[in-house]
Amino acid sequence: MGGQKSKQQSSTSTMDAAAITAVALNTTQPKQRRIQNYLLIWVDCNIDQKSQDCQNTLAHLHSVVNEVNLCTTPTQCIEILNDMDDEKAFVISSGALGQHLVSDIHGMTHVDAIYIFCRNKARHEQWAKEWPKIEGVFTEITSICESLKQVAHDCDHDAIPMSFVPKRIMADEAATAVSDQQHLDQLEPSFMYSVLFKEIVLEISEDDTKAVKDLSVYCRKKGILEAEIEDFQRKYHQRSPIWWYTREIFLYGMLNRALRSLDMEVMAKVGFFIRNLHRQLDQLHKKQSSTYKTQFIVYRGQGLTKEDFEHLIDTKGGLLSFNNFLSTSTKKQVAMKFVERVLHKYEDHVGVLFVMTIDPKRVLASTTPFALIDEYSAIPQEQEILFSMHTVFRVTETKQMFKNNRLWEVELTLTNDKDPQLAALIHRMREETQGSTGWYRMGHLMLIVGHFNQAEELYNELLKNSYTNTDKAYIYNQLGWVKDDQGLYKEAASFYEKSLEINRESLSQDHSSLASTYSNIGQVYNKMSHYSKALEFYKKALEIYGKSQHPDYPALATSCSSIGQVYKNMGDYAKALHFHRKAHQIFEKFLPPNHPNLATSYSNIGQVYSHMDDYSKALEFYEKDLEITKKALPSNHPDFATSCSNIGQVYKNMGNYSKALEFYEEAHKIFEKVLPPNHPNLATSYSNIGQVYNDMGDYSKALEFYEEAHKIFEKALTPNHPSLVTSLSNIGSVYCNIGDHSKGVEFLEKALAILQKTLPPTHPLIKRTIDNIKCVTKEAIGLFSVCSTNSF
Repeated sequence: MGGQKSKQQSSTSTMDAAAITAVALNTTQPKQRRIQNYLLIWVDCNIDQKSQDCQNTLAHLHSVVNEVNLCTTPTQCIEILNDMDDEKAFVISSGALGQHLVSDIHGMTHVDAIYIFCRNKARHEQWAKEWPKIEGVFTEITSICESLKQVAHDCDHDAIPMSFVPKRIMADEAATAVSDQQHLDQLEPSFMYSVLFKEIVLEISEDDTKAVKDLSVYCRKKGILEAEIEDFQRKYHQRSPIWWYTREIFLYGMLNRALRSLDMEVMAKVGFFIRNLHRQLDQLHKKQSSTYKTQFIVYRGQGLTKEDFEHLIDTKGGLLSFNNFLSTSTKKQVAMKFVERVLHKYEDHVGVLFVMTIDPKRVLASTTPFALIDEYSAIPQEQEILFSMHTVFRVTETKQMFKNNRLWEVELTLTNDKDPQLAALIHRMREETQGSTGWYRMGHLMLIVGHFNQAEELYNELLKNSYTNTDKAYIYNQLGWVKDDQGLYKEAASFYEKSLEINRESLSQDHSSLASTYSNIGQVYNKMSHYSKALEFYKKALEIYGKSQHPDYPALATSCSSIGQVYKNMGDYAKALHFHRKAHQIFEKFLPPNHPNLATSYSNIGQVYSHMDDYSKALEFYEKDLEITKKALPSNHPDFATSCSNIGQVYKNMGNYSKALEFYEEAHKIFEKVLPPNHPNLATSYSNIGQVYNDMGDYSKALEFYEEAHKIFEKALTPNHPSLVTSLSNIGSVYCNIGDHSKGVEFLEKALAILQKTLPPTHPLIKRTIDNIKCVTKEAIGLFSVCSTNSF
């Protein structure tokens, strides 16, 4: 936490401080993390939720799909579809609305299956045949539910998360530490987190009975059918993990979804089951080892988006990991059924037949167990071989089948931890989550992926059971990290200081761990605008790093950079440049010319010049930052987007709005591609584009982007986070600019309420916001008086 973070993305705002989300009508509560890869939308203008018939229908639907949305108009249905992330939707439409609705939604990627539910089957069958996604015309809900079970299973099958590691970014044994880190930075997060999570969850020891109970409590909160929960809780130990995994209840879809979306809360809840399922596969693998003495082939059919397919083609010679338990078959025709389904339903998808070569001599049963599970499954299978989660293959060949550009065969070879390139990657990733126990590592992983609430819950539990001061100091530091990223800076400072107090008792006054904690405390005081306190702690850290007999030069440079940031915030640009240049000199001396930290250093200097309104100088250093970033990182890396954003801000300040939009939009494309849909940096990107449109006087466009930003901030941040102040102020400003003063005041007052909760009464931002509200109110009263006078 004390180390240097990625480059900061410049964010602009109208009043130093973006909103409105329209949620479609549905039977669930406001949008939250989903626990299945799909949802259901029932569209019928005659829906009456109070009627017994409607309640009976809902009960049947909930037996298959957890989230059921009710719509009485096609517009409501389309709003829900447009608001979805990466899930699939099953749509049930009445016959009366069906024909027009289907033409509007059939081409949407989110729509997986459509059902026509009516009284007169013959009336709709003919036109329904023209649409591949229509599963049929039905007069009974029970028949729809039977079909839904298969469609849902197929949907989960295709939703298995995959990660691609192209050959060009794989480290070899001769790679240097610096280039290794650059390779690591280019790995897909899902690959890293899947590796780490599997390692961590397998080393954790916990009481299964308690874990089953905790999962049951969680499922009740999520609205899972009580009958399924009770059956699972009462009978879990009576059946095998494979039996539960293959049974048609909530567990399979929940596990699949959690691993796909990196939902750390659910992943932790089902960790005991992952561990038990892995162990059973390991036992069966050993038991069946005599069956697999020679090399053999298994098959898997799957649909990929064109984007994922391009990643797959680019990965030839590299690695492909399936970040879930992997279902395969020894029968090619079984796999081809899934491919044929994709080709029939999705014009924008590619059907892939994976041909997987398994060499038992190269398999480590403890890390990559697999087994034939037919006799242990809850439902009949056809020669299904199930692999444990995060099985890694090398992509050896890709070729088109039958001259069809939407049908490909991809040859894979199972690899293992002894593969030198894979072993090198995993070794470096382990260093990301160092900790004394699996639970400590789990908490660190939660922080890395941004699940701060879950990390806080876990660390509080660990704190209750901690016995040594060393453990307590570490946990307090991690809780400080949580509060820092939640925007609760006072609480963050309190936790960091508790950690510091404990460490001071056992460590020498010049120990590097103290320097790290001093830096963390300085960071939160800087964010609270308590610059003198920030400098006090940053300089203590710098003093320790400077006195060390074996200086940690990157840490020393980072301390200089941090002090430079404080002076920049104080408006003392001469001192800011002095410390940033000092940091830059150290980085230049000890780092290779294309190291990302050098790019960050150029960016920091550029920020100072930007604050000095010396835009030509700012542009010079931002472009140096961009030049290194292009060489050091892939074109879709978040730091590349940040570099583009900073250049966009300079062009905006120079009044060159077309160039500003060019760079802001380039950054936004990257953020959309690599970040989760509710990531704060994506919101900042929307806000930046909105600011350009605001400065251009295009207030309707500005409002559109500000509201998108605010929608994300509301989902991703705590209710009193500073970014929400910026967001609300921006929206309020736009409403004032278009003459809707009451709306403008409404949003400014919301921003003021947050400021008054989080800042001291004398803080200049509070005074400035109050003055803005007074000005807007005064202007509105003046306009009202003029209008009133003119009306007589």
